[in-house]
Amino acid sequence: MGSIYRSEVMSLCQVFLQTDSAYQCVAELGELGLVQFLDLNEELNAYQRKFVNEVRRCEEMERKLNFIEAEVLKDDVEIVDYDEHIPAPQPKHMVEMEANFDKLEEELLSINKSTKQLKKNHVQLLEMKAVLEKVQSLLDESKRDAAMSISEAARGEAGPFTIGIKNEYDKERRDDTELKFVTGVINRNKVISFERFIWRFCRGKVFVRTADITEKTELFDHDKSDDKAVFILFFSGDQLRSRVQKICVGFHAVIYNCPENPAERAHLLAQINGQVGDMQSVISKTLEYRHKIIYAAALSVKKWTIMLLKLKSIFHTLNMFSVDVTHKCLIAECWVPTVDLPHVRVALRKGTDQAGSTVHAVINEMETHKMPPTHFKLNKFTQGFQNIVDAYGIASYREVNPAPWSIISFPFLFAVMFGDSGHGIIMLLAALAFVVFEKKLISMKIKDEIFNTFFGGRYVVLLMGIFSIYTGFLYNDIYSKSINVFGSSWKNPYPASLLAHMEEAGHNNSQTLDLTFPPEYSFDSNLGPYPFGVDPVWNIAKNKLNFLNPMKMKTSIIVGISQMAFGLLLSLCNHIHNRSVVDVLFVFIPQVFFLFCIFVYLCVMVVLKWIFFYVKPAFIFGRLYPGAYCAPSLLIGLINMFMLKARDPGFVHNIGGVNATDTVVVDGKNYTYEMYDQCYLQQWYPGQVITEQILLLLAVISIPIMLLVKPFYVRSLAKRGLPIPGGHSHGGEEDEEVSLPKFDLLFALHAIAASGTWTN
Repeated sequence: MGSIYRSEVMSLCQVFLQTDSAYQCVAELGELGLVQFLDLNEELNAYQRKFVNEVRRCEEMERKLNFIEAEVLKDDVEIVDYDEHIPAPQPKHMVEMEANFDKLEEELLSINKSTKQLKKNHVQLLEMKAVLEKVQSLLDESKRDAAMSISEAARGEAGPFTIGIKNEYDKERRDDTELKFVTGVINRNKVISFERFIWRFCRGKVFVRTADITEKTELFDHDKSDDKAVFILFFSGDQLRSRVQKICVGFHAVIYNCPENPAERAHLLAQINGQVGDMQSVISKTLEYRHKIIYAAALSVKKWTIMLLKLKSIFHTLNMFSVDVTHKCLIAECWVPTVDLPHVRVALRKGTDQAGSTVHAVINEMETHKMPPTHFKLNKFTQGFQNIVDAYGIASYREVNPAPWSIISFPFLFAVMFGDSGHGIIMLLAALAFVVFEKKLISMKIKDEIFNTFFGGRYVVLLMGIFSIYTGFLYNDIYSKSINVFGSSWKNPYPASLLAHMEEAGHNNSQTLDLTFPPEYSFDSNLGPYPFGVDPVWNIAKNKLNFLNPMKMKTSIIVGISQMAFGLLLSLCNHIHNRSVVDVLFVFIPQVFFLFCIFVYLCVMVVLKWIFFYVKPAFIFGRLYPGAYCAPSLLIGLINMFMLKARDPGFVHNIGGVNATDTVVVDGKNYTYEMYDQCYLQQWYPGQVITEQILLLLAVISIPIMLLVKPFYVRSLAKRGLPIPGGHSHGGEEDEEVSLPKFDLLFALHAIAASGTWTN
């Protein structure tokens, strides 16, 4: 029986299905969502399987449906979501679906082709209209000038442009009837290079005039519309005509034949105006018909997609079944949660009845040594936390599931590092909005990835906000400010007159004078510490970051190390469940020694430092503690522990000696002493050096045991062909790689990373 703490108990089942009812049975199991089928045809490729033709037909329909969907999206038409349950279509409906998709595809392709041609003809008519409208003015202004320019070019006297020049060469003009011209349309951004190339290639013997087209030539595709210009080229001779035409082709210019007679041009312009109107009407009707088809398709695209995916999934699943020798029965193997076997049997019976078969499907449990898949029963609250755990790794079958404990530990660890009540309230309100309006938000089907990430983890954010409010009160931090609820135990020991004098002196000298609050004078020990959280007096202290940041960091590390220790206990539960003595002796115990000998030891020292090393002198662990300046440094103490550095016992020496110069009062008695240099680096409890040496030795010894013993043991068993204890044998599936255990390596890396975060 499964629970939230362990995955569901799985059963390997063998199912016998009649060929005529197999499709409907698989469809019912798919709707149930509790079965994982095994591929019994791994030796066959995709083209050798029984239902390969049906899968190909589904893929072809999928291609056509993707084309239809792309056409719908191209017209900026919204695809309507389908909220109702859509059952899997019957195989006999495939012909109808194929015919429907074929018809839609053919209609859209035909409309696209005809529309493209109509738009092309429409553009040509508009360009021809622009040529006829512009060419008359160009001919009237330029023909005489062109004759003179070409005459000058023939004698080598013309410049690059001689438009409008009237001089003594007028009497040498050539006869107008000898000139020929070519008209056409070119993109406006190519006009300058077009003119220069013609001038150079034709050696100035071609006269060029252009005029911009102000009207749009792409009335139906505004995004594809380019600014264009009409050109007219004057020249004489067939050789120049051939050159000019080749240049126009090279510049992608379109040449339009323009009559030389004005009357013919006017008649042609009138015809084109009529054709343009007719063409626009035809294109509008065609696009209107296309929009009707697109809108009708948009209403059903989502439904068709779901139906096609279910159809393809069922045939893909059927391809994993083996066929008996009579070809009348399909045999399947699948993993099923043991507790859900009755539901699976009901689904098979329902599928058989719907298919109209008289022979019901038979399902039998099988004995197996294969590793079952991991299955957890989740709800909308636990789903987000399970996703966080699965991001690091999915638990093996029947392993302890850490997700239930992460429901508390993950938000709390976040809050310990975040720790601001004001921002926690914002997170709480945002998460509450997601939770309260979750049904409405789900119905909106928002597809934004970032929104879906936050909405999927709404309960995670909710707990993070609640814990952040709590830790914010612990840190007395609300929008980076403190509040004084219970009254501070710290008082200002300086008289008001002194403070006023210092303020005036600082103002006159343009300086800021800082005062220090000595604990022995400023702190009222009778009132005790602040009842809940951090004393608000730290908010005005200049050294507040030096106090608050290490405090928050050490708190985070203590909680983190506690979580690691709890994780070791969970791993012990797994080892006991797997009956693996090797894991207990050579993995768990070395990990415990390594963690406790270094990091738990440091956590204990942090707590002891917080409890015993007060601002006032005292005897701590039998040693005279003169004051806060001798509070032990944990960071340097950790380094000295690894370096095996010798340290003096206690913080002071020569207590009550003749040469003792320092004096301190403890419990009403005066004590004289001499203080060590760097007293915060000395031993602060009896036997500290030998204790740390023993702990360090145990930690060092545990490393090779933790990392090497089990891999070599597993490799030895694998070489001898013996079963590997502890659930490592998958019984015929892919053999687990015999290497350094990943958990042990990650454990070591996390431990090393944690050691770098300690401060004084």
